Amino acid sequence: MVRWIEQLINPFGSDRLDQPPGSLGAFFWRYVSQAWGLLAIAMTTAALIAVINTALFVYVGVLIDRTQQAASPAAFFTENADLLLWMLFLLAAAPTLDIVHVVLTNQAVVPAFTNLIRWQNHRYVLRQSLSFYQNDFAGRIANKVMQAGLALRRAVLDVINAVWYVTVFVFSALLVLAEADWRLALPAIGWLIVYGFALRYFIPRVKVRSAASSEAYSRLLGRVVDSYTNILTVKLFSHASREDDYARAGIAEQNERTADLMRSMSGISATVGILAAVLLGGTAAMALWLWSQQVLTVGAVAAAIGLAMRITNMSHWIMFVTTGVSENVGVVQDSIGVIARPHAVVDRPEATELRVDRGEVRYEGIGFHYGEGTPVIEDLSLTIAAGEKVGLVGRSGAGKSTLVQLLLRFHDLAAGRILIDDQDIAGVSQESLRHQIGMVTQDTSLLHRSVIDNIRYGHPGASLEQAIDAARQAHAHDFILGLEDGRGRRGYDAQVGERGVKLSGGQRQRVAIARVLLKNAPILILDEATSALDSEVEAAIQEQLFNLMAGKTVIAIAHRLSTIAAMDRLVIMDRGRIVEQGSHRELLRRGGLYADMWSRQAGGFLAKDETVAAE
Repeated sequence: MVRWIEQLINPFGSDRLDQPPGSLGAFFWRYVSQAWGLLAIAMTTAALIAVINTALFVYVGVLIDRTQQAASPAAFFTENADLLLWMLFLLAAAPTLDIVHVVLTNQAVVPAFTNLIRWQNHRYVLRQSLSFYQNDFAGRIANKVMQAGLALRRAVLDVINAVWYVTVFVFSALLVLAEADWRLALPAIGWLIVYGFALRYFIPRVKVRSAASSEAYSRLLGRVVDSYTNILTVKLFSHASREDDYARAGIAEQNERTADLMRSMSGISATVGILAAVLLGGTAAMALWLWSQQVLTVGAVAAAIGLAMRITNMSHWIMFVTTGVSENVGVVQDSIGVIARPHAVVDRPEATELRVDRGEVRYEGIGFHYGEGTPVIEDLSLTIAAGEKVGLVGRSGAGKSTLVQLLLRFHDLAAGRILIDDQDIAGVSQESLRHQIGMVTQDTSLLHRSVIDNIRYGHPGASLEQAIDAARQAHAHDFILGLEDGRGRRGYDAQVGERGVKLSGGQRQRVAIARVLLKNAPILILDEATSALDSEVEAAIQEQLFNLMAGKTVIAIAHRLSTIAAMDRLVIMDRGRIVEQGSHRELLRRGGLYADMWSRQAGGFLAKDETVAAE
């Protein structure tokens, strides 16, 4: 039965990838509506429990009066059998409903509803543009996604379990008090009005300060994760103390924001304490006065004071729950700014799947700039024939990597268009575009998973034999067999650590090459693909790379010119423009920028006979 209840909400039941709403109310409703039936049942059980609890006070008052009126104990039980049976029924119904309520909320809502929110937000954020992640801490983004699910669920359940329950109880109590005598309800009505003003005063302040505290915590987490992620750099430069200062500033800010929040919480506690005393005193005084006027019975006085005590006891609880709701709403509001940000690069509604038969790439008058800054590329046109191997050469900042990123559509163009086999990449889905392109980058980062998982990332459906064959071609098989992680997993099952930190730069590069070999895409991009390899391994892998290039369109970037001298054509870039094109020999004869760069490298890292061969 419990297992069935736990499956009432399926966290993975929706495949929606649309942008979450930017407004708070719509954001809440987006997720509440997906579990509305269960939440409505929870609200119903909470309301019934509140009504029963109010009724029990009434029954206690009536019992007191009946005991005074009864001629004897035997007569009391005889005359009040129905009353006692109803009271027993209510005493049994209250915990039964409470069990139903608790099981529904704890077993169905708490785990599944929280993760439903996280799952949908994660899927949307994961598809954000590259610039989205480049401009923020990864730890901060992850914290927003995780916090939003938890805070939204807490806010919803607190509203049902506390705010809704207390609201029903208080209004039921007011009806009971007014039924006895309308004047008996006056202290509670006065308390309710003042209490409402107190909530109106404190809640917005708590919301703002809670959001500020949450944002400060996210920034602090981002700072700490940044230090941990780059621990090698920290140790290389002996900057642990500097990182202490970096974290200390974040902790100090978070401490100040939390102190601001706690000031409001302390003010709430003091206010509620005073109001509780006034309510209890006022109700008791009014009830005793009405009794002295022979308007109320002793039982009615007892019921009225009991209800007042119950309300005052709940007033502390409900105020803190309400501020907790406000705090969680503030956390959600803060998270919306990150989670609900529009995607910078989106597929068109009519986007088609990219089909690559030949692999021709054409840049037609393209222009691009980051934000409102100076253009990085202006009016650039370039055609790369199907199966052609092109090397991009230029100083740092010339626009080579940007040209590649635009082909992958990590950014949208400011002008012009890029075509693959006469298909504008702006009109095809990003997933199908990147599926047709394999890339090995200079800064290779691996997933914190096993070696085999990282290699199969290029082709998840590949067999173990295919993955191992790719590793052999990348000259990675031998070192992989010797790996062992902290949990004793060996070889291809060994974990590589966050971003692959357990492997050397050359080992990571070879795993990355194996991954692209396994992907076997028709268009291949090599961005300093062998820069982290020693010359012996590089020479061995170059042969495999040339085999991999066969029949593919290749774009290679390298600062070490000797590694791309044998390409069909070299394209020389400077300040976002193409300044030279041609083969290695042609460009040397022209004596331009490429010839100057070649002479400065004096043949690069090639041996003398290899330099002559290249020339």
